[in-house]
Amino acid sequence: MTDFFQNGSITTLHNLSNRSLEEMERELLEFSRQRPMSLLLPSLYSELEGEALPRILDHLAQVPYLSEIVIGLDRADESQYRDALAQFTRLPQHVRVLWNDGPRLRELDAKLQERGLAPVEPGKGRNVWYCLGYILASGKGEAVALHDCDIVTYDRMLLARLFYPVANPNFSYEFCKGYYSRVASNKINGRVCRLLVTPLIRTLMKVYGHTDYLTYMDSFRYALAGEFSFRRDVINDLHIPSDWGLEIGVLSEMYRNYSTNHLCQVDIAHAYDHKHQAVSFSDDHTGLSKMSIDIAKSLFRKLATQGTVFSSEIFRSIKATYFRIALDFVETYRNDAIMNGLDFDIHREEQTVELFARNLMKAGQAFLDNPMETPFIPSWSRITSASPGFLQELQAAVEMDFEEYSR
Repeated sequence: MTDFFQNGSITTLHNLSNRSLEEMERELLEFSRQRPMSLLLPSLYSELEGEALPRILDHLAQVPYLSEIVIGLDRADESQYRDALAQFTRLPQHVRVLWNDGPRLRELDAKLQERGLAPVEPGKGRNVWYCLGYILASGKGEAVALHDCDIVTYDRMLLARLFYPVANPNFSYEFCKGYYSRVASNKINGRVCRLLVTPLIRTLMKVYGHTDYLTYMDSFRYALAGEFSFRRDVINDLHIPSDWGLEIGVLSEMYRNYSTNHLCQVDIAHAYDHKHQAVSFSDDHTGLSKMSIDIAKSLFRKLATQGTVFSSEIFRSIKATYFRIALDFVETYRNDAIMNGLDFDIHREEQTVELFARNLMKAGQAFLDNPMETPFIPSWSRITSASPGFLQELQAAVEMDFEEYSR
């Protein structure tokens, strides 16, 4: 049971009554007659070998209201793609797997690269972007939800609550962000959100003053949640980063494209746990270290588009202010953990804050050194304008892969 408090500039939809799954799924099935639903699952092949995905598939096999499930598969060779098809196509819904490393999709990507329109680097953002293109091409879903494939605590209620705000035809929400408590194994998780994103947003408010955008970003209870849903018309004009800034980039795009009364967040799980990234104290190109740099650059870029001016001196002030605010948060979370009987390693938490503070300077320097960088993948509206038949080519390539390799 959670509180009913509304904070910030977007609507929060709480879990106040522990409503039954059966009741919600009956309503969603009725909604699906007017607003068919597609589920997008970005996945590495390695996740098919983990403990989470079999549980997720068991639950999805029982979902009655889905019209389509689209899986974006990264880092897979031919035998692994065949294995993925075998695992996913046991689901009763219409299922397609985008083999991003396969020759057909690589050829399409090369066509976009020739015109400077392809995603600039591999990663979750690129994976999601191609899946969104396929969903546009297939036309099977009017409401779309996305979640990761490493959720070890997954159940069907998470998906039902995630879809409900954008599937209900009586609601006006175009986009919904999931949130949940990040407590597992007797400790508080979610380090990047707790120790980087929230302290950095509060820092930017202190340095630049309160703005509508920063208030909006500060309204999300878990800004880095990989679970969100939206209506199909959102896809066309969406610009997203291809790196770890995906979640921040999507929230920023929603702010740019829609009034906040069309956006919401929803409590989707009492317990949530997934695969944890290593902090990677000694390598900026992996783990939470790379994630922190990408996320900081995403926020800096967004503020720059609104006329905010950055300099080396300002980044030094941001780092110092962030460090003090983040250390205060460490104390807050320590007390929260103690009161709830949870484990808390204050040394490790402060080490992580020190790493994030250093990475803010690296992100700031990268931002200053690359003023001409194009940080976003082009929108699908631009792709269809530059190459009118591309979506049909993408759909055809996915279908041919399915026909050839699912035998």
